[in-house]
Amino acid sequence: MADASDNRPLIQAVGLTKIYRVGVETIHALRGLDLTIERNEMVAIMGSSGSGKSTLMNMLGCLDRPTGGTYLLNGRDVSRMNAKELAQVRNEEIGFVFQSFELLPRQTALENVELPLIYASGGWRGRRQRALAALERVGLAKRVDHRPNQLSGGQRQRVAIARAILNKPSILLADEPTGNLDSATTTEILALFRQLHAEGQTVIIVTHEDEVAAHCQRVVRLRDGRVLSDLPTAKDIAGRHLPMIEAAAAAAATTAGKAGA
Repeated sequence: MADASDNRPLIQAVGLTKIYRVGVETIHALRGLDLTIERNEMVAIMGSSGSGKSTLMNMLGCLDRPTGGTYLLNGRDVSRMNAKELAQVRNEEIGFVFQSFELLPRQTALENVELPLIYASGGWRGRRQRALAALERVGLAKRVDHRPNQLSGGQRQRVAIARAILNKPSILLADEPTGNLDSATTTEILALFRQLHAEGQTVIIVTHEDEVAAHCQRVVRLRDGRVLSDLPTAKDIAGRHLPMIEAAAAAAATTAGKAGA
């Protein structure tokens, strides 16, 4: 993780574009998107299907390259990195948490958490102690020898979070992290994210649920590959009612048109 005293933005995306070609069709997934995220923010990224939400997540997680534009992470231009450099950034700078947990079924919770250290430089040093500490941090010190099928959904997600924070990443990037959880367990997992944020972790949650976004400091809404709105959560209430607002505006425009005819 970068030095918290660094005053540069943690994430700075400028003019990001992403174009996919599927047969003869050209898909513009991102259209000149700009986004800045400071250190120790807790941000929700929202958008409907086709908004560019998943594409942006892949860019921020260094899982894909932009077609154009610049992505700076800790001041480094990841847009220009080669495959080896990107793999190192993913392992050391970004902790991933997925909806489906992505745990190895035959491995214990401890073994699953240890996995990132296998690929990290010098990761073998104190590997078990670091993994145990991460599991204790998420409240699973008594479940280290359990396999995923012996754990509840919430416990499996806690294992995934422990694995994600093991290398002290700059970003904890969560993709629909509560999508497979019931409401009570969702509340527990979101409380854990808030705890990690309070301890200094930058958290980015990609979600389609307003109830999840409400736990963040800031909500970034995407539409058609662009930022539609970027507001503190307390001011984002208009975004929740956007379809109704747009329908009312369209109806008003139709009425005005008829009156002027």
